[in-house]
Amino acid sequence: MINFEKYPNKIAETYRNLGPYLGLGTQLAATIILMFFIGRWLDNIFNTSPILMLIFSFLGCFAAVYNFIKTVLKLNKK
Repeated sequence: MINFEKYPNKIAETYRNLGPYLGLGTQLAATIILMFFIGRWLDNIFNTSPILMLIFSFLGCFAAVYNFIKTVLKLNKK
């Protein structure tokens, strides 16, 4: 078992390196969910039942994956 009290700088460095990656999953899910609810809201306004919800959900998926890949590639360059 590793005694982490001897290596406080290593733990801080590990969290500093992992920090930018920790929020990526939440950001990915939040983008998709937000676009879903925008589409659903617009469907209620324009009375176009599932059409806009599906379109905005797919747009949210593409935007989230694009942003995820772009962010990971940018972080890996550092």
